[in-house]
Amino acid sequence: MKILIINSGSSSIKYQLMVMPENEVICSGMIDRIGLETSNITFKTSANSHEETLPIPNHKVGLQKVANMLLDAEKGVIKSTSEITAVGHRVVHGGSDFSDTVKIDEKVKAKIKQLFELAPLHNPANLEGINVAEEIFSSAEQIAVFDTAFHQTMPEVAYKYAIPNYLLTENKVRVYGFHGTSHKYVSEKAINYLDQNSKIITIHLGNGCSMAAIKDGKCIDTSMGFSPSNGLIMGTRAGDIDQSVVFYMIKNLGYTPDEVNSVLLKQSGMLGLTGYSDLRDIEAEAEKGNKDCQLALLMNAYRIKKTIGAYAAALNGLDAIVFTAGIGENSSYMRNLVCTDMDYFGIEIDSEKNQIRSKEVREINKANSRAKVLVVPTDEEYEIANQVYQLLNS
Repeated sequence: MKILIINSGSSSIKYQLMVMPENEVICSGMIDRIGLETSNITFKTSANSHEETLPIPNHKVGLQKVANMLLDAEKGVIKSTSEITAVGHRVVHGGSDFSDTVKIDEKVKAKIKQLFELAPLHNPANLEGINVAEEIFSSAEQIAVFDTAFHQTMPEVAYKYAIPNYLLTENKVRVYGFHGTSHKYVSEKAINYLDQNSKIITIHLGNGCSMAAIKDGKCIDTSMGFSPSNGLIMGTRAGDIDQSVVFYMIKNLGYTPDEVNSVLLKQSGMLGLTGYSDLRDIEAEAEKGNKDCQLALLMNAYRIKKTIGAYAAALNGLDAIVFTAGIGENSSYMRNLVCTDMDYFGIEIDSEKNQIRSKEVREINKANSRAKVLVVPTDEEYEIANQVYQLLNS
């Protein structure tokens, strides 16, 4: 069956058309900078590659453009939208209602909307993608795959906050965790590579960053919590911060709650520390001697190292750490910063192996390193397609 995967972000749409269960990618691409005059569109098949820049004002126009490219007489790969059996949507926050992949109906959409405030950068765009896809691909099943689902195996001791109990029982305030499709995919790849059930820490480093402690294939802890805003330092998000800072900004500095939210989500992290949100720019500036960029990279690595220590304790051991996502897969600089002076945990990186780029699972640790250091390219689109296929054939 043909399954279209849509990963609708706040200003982007990633898409991939796959044949399952053969795991054949028919085409893939991305639209970014949605809302600007300089939106960029890519469309790739085994035979063609197309790229153009033009204004894409909103997600509806963007998805219509995707449909037009799929159906194009010359470059397209289908003759009718009816050829697509299902559309799989990445949805960031599923709350406590969704621990599995589900078929989308009005009740599911209402739940996704209720969670807008918990994932304000993501859930509104995810729902917009669903609504538009229902119009364009009207004969296809619409399926939601939730980032939070993989983390539902966390024990209560890990997901419960030390606040009054009614906030959990009545208001569902708890740790949910995110990037679940990525953590699930790379942890399974790592377990297959190690050929054993293992104690693994997965490190997803992109514009959004998170870590997970995974024991025998199940998540027991993760760094993001009630929303995708805490934990590690991210591109524009502050990560962990003393809650008193929020009240200080409101009571003493005159910020409104919305302004504080904007500062912590959109103006902080690496952007707030350096003026840049893209790690490639920050690394380049650091190499030129930019002190702010040098310090920000050290702070970023320090936060990751602290979390490795905490998760090694939670797991009572460590067989491997796994780097993944855009930064984790491509930045040898960050991997080296994280793995330096970690020999107490049995982590010893091989500098030559660390420089190698590959689309395959690879080891970058020294031969005598007690814990493996793996780079595992994530494939969230495949993971979504696989979960959609499993649901429709269950």
